Amino acid sequence: MEIKDNTFSRQFEALSDGKLVTVEYSFQEKKIFLTKMSVPENFDNEEFITDFLKDIMAIAVERKLKVVPILPKIAAFFKKNPVYKELLPPGIRI
Repeated sequence: MEIKDNTFSRQFEALSDGKLVTVEYSFQEKKIFLTKMSVPENFDNEEFITDFLKDIMAIAVERKLKVVPILPKIAAFFKKNPVYKELLPPGIRI
């Protein structure tokens, strides 16, 4: 999967079957806040979304950032994938 980091729009973008899936973010100090996810209507490929979020976590590890999941769907991703809980900043529990 190819992820584009659109810094102008502050979002990660990926294509699935010609449909654009995005996760908006903002930076503060050494933290990345994942604030919004845009998924096309009638898009039900949960496996693609999970892989997309895993790739975003890999980017956060590479850039040495902590991840703050603002969106409940992304918080649920952390619950289902406890291996990524180390990316949460101190004091945030999911």
